This record gives sequence, structure tokens and C-alpha cells, in this order.
Amino acid sequence: MNRPGPRHRRPAGDRRPDLPAGPPEDGGGAPEAPPMTSTVRILIADDHEVVRRGARVLLESRPGWTVCGEATDGREAVEKARRLAPDVVVLDIAMPELNGLEATRRIRQAAPHAEILILTMYDSHQVIREVLAAGARGYILKSDAGRELVSAVEALSQHKPFFTPRVSEMVLDGYLKAEDGTPLPSGPGSNLTQREREVIQMLAEGKTNKDAAAALGIGVKTVETHRNRLMRKLRLGSMSELVRFAIRNKIVEP
Repeated sequence: MNRPGPRHRRPAGDRRPDLPAGPPEDGGGAPEAPPMTSTVRILIADDHEVVRRGARVLLESRPGWTVCGEATDGREAVEKARRLAPDVVVLDIAMPELNGLEATRRIRQAAPHAEILILTMYDSHQVIREVLAAGARGYILKSDAGRELVSAVEALSQHKPFFTPRVSEMVLDGYLKAEDGTPLPSGPGSNLTQREREVIQMLAEGKTNKDAAAALGIGVKTVETHRNRLMRKLRLGSMSELVRFAIRNKIVEP
């Protein structure tokens, strides 16, 4: 009868780690977690329905992005930014009731966490300088929206600025001129107060003194005082000249 041979023990400290079991026969295993998608709430403000509709389609094609509201004028944009707390506001410059420049200033106060992207047809140095000073962090032209809008909103949702190449050149040009002391171009409207711009817009849109007073929450006499002061300040001789001034300075659209 054969005796079993001696058993060999591993030396102390020579413990080999247990190897993990191989994959199941079906080649499966724990499924990988799907990539995280960031949630971005967007408010679109433009007085043209076709622009709002097109922007909505582009932006909601991104997973996790939602257009939480739309506004047709500047005052509605400010009110909805305050109430809906969007991450990004896409804002036109020329809008009724309150233009995009003044709306930018008010949105920055009403919803300081929201980033503002200007989507407009205007590419003048003066307009760009004023909206950036008002607090906008992005600026793209409507002609570039199909290519740039999604990228712009993505950048602003991460609190990064975004400009199209043409606008970037203009911003850089303005910065370099400021650095070397070259005076930047400025129009006669650059020294207007916020209230004066509001009054100009109301009157240029054809509102009466009474209508403007009701919309702005001030007295009719106050509107008349602002109007007379503006006419002297801007050296304008008639209401038609005031309307032309408002159009030239992008306060209203023609």
C-alpha cells in the first residue's frame, strides 16, 4: 500500500493573492456607467419668433439642455431671468420695451449667477464695448448662430467667455488701443444715463409721453423733462431726428 508523499507548505509570508475570477462565459460583467450629462437651463430673448424657434431647436438638441423660457422684449427677459433662474440667457440687442444693453444690466442685478450671451446682427465697436461693460460674457452674430451658438452656450455654462473670430478681433483691437492710450471710438450716446436711454427708446418706438410714463413708472412731467433735456444734450431739433439717433445707436431697430 503506497503512502501519500509529504505535503509541502508555503513559507510564511509567501502568500500569493487570490486571482480574480475570469469573466463570465457570456463575456459580460458589470455594465459601465453612462457618461454624465450636464444640465443647462437657457432663456432665449428675441422679438422674432423664427429666431427663438431656431435657437431652441439647436440648443435642445444637446442632451441635458433645456430652454426654460422665452421672452419677446427686454422687460420680459429681465422678469423671467429673475423668476426662472437660467444658467445662460441668450439675448438680442434690439428689442422693444427695453433694449438688450439695458436688459443686460438689469439681468446682472436680478440674476447675477446667469451668464449672458448676446446674439445679434450688430458688430460695431461701440455696441460690443457697451454690452461687455454691462456684464455680457459672450457675443456672436446671428449670421454665425448655426455654427457657433451651441459652442457659445457650452462655454458660458462653464463660466468661460466666448466670441466669434470677428468679434474677438474687435475686442482685442479695443484692448490694444486702450493699452497704448489710443482713444476708443465713442458715439454721442455713450454718455447717456440708463433712464435717458429708456426714454429715448420709448419715444422712438412711437409711444406718447403718457404711455412712456406708465411703462417706466414715472410721471408724465418727468418724461417731458427727460425728453427736453435729451434734445438739448444731443443737439436734436425734432422727434424725427431723435428716432434717427436711436436707430443709428442701435437703441431701436428701423
